[in-house]
Amino acid sequence: MSDYSGQITTPAQPNIGNPGEVYDRLYFSQTFSNIGSYASRVTNALAALFGPRGGKYINAPYGAFQDSTDQVAANTTTAYAITFDTTDFSNGVTLSNSSRLNVSQSGIYNVQFSIQFTNTTNASQDVDVWFRKNGTNIDKSNSRFGFAPRKGVGDPFHIIAAMNFFVNLNANDYVEIMWRPTDVGVSIEQYPAGTSPTRPAVPSAIVTLSFVSNLSV
Repeated sequence: MSDYSGQITTPAQPNIGNPGEVYDRLYFSQTFSNIGSYASRVTNALAALFGPRGGKYINAPYGAFQDSTDQVAANTTTAYAITFDTTDFSNGVTLSNSSRLNVSQSGIYNVQFSIQFTNTTNASQDVDVWFRKNGTNIDKSNSRFGFAPRKGVGDPFHIIAAMNFFVNLNANDYVEIMWRPTDVGVSIEQYPAGTSPTRPAVPSAIVTLSFVSNLSV
């Protein structure tokens, strides 16, 4: 029997051969046995898949990416694509051109981001963050995040901007995350690992793209 603790395999079809012209009790006994064994394997596979923990057997497309660099805006009138330099996980979702999240399968996807913004100015600032699909803005996908002034010289204001968004994608489509600040003193910052206590580095941006359903609209 297949090991369903790690994966579900497709049961091989039974080899029942061809009956002879004369009734053969042994042939029919072996045939029914093979069919029964096949039905049992199919039943076990379906029970594992649709049981309380069946979701762990589903192999759906996903991707997770992050960036370890600072990202700045040269002006406030240009839309900038958020870029990534590290692939953490990739299964049917790949990164290209540093900013494009490409899918190999059609369906509805959940894109979720976490961006470490910093405001170095003495005034409150805003940043718009929205999505593009195949280079075109997605309607009503923008979010505006507000930042307090810096706390002091050399001590900027920090905030994480995060949200998720469902998007309908066809095979070979791609999604990008765009941003635009109200002042170039707002940037996307990474921070190195710390000590006392030991703590991980802070990526400037993290994004995940997960398959939700193949029922596109």
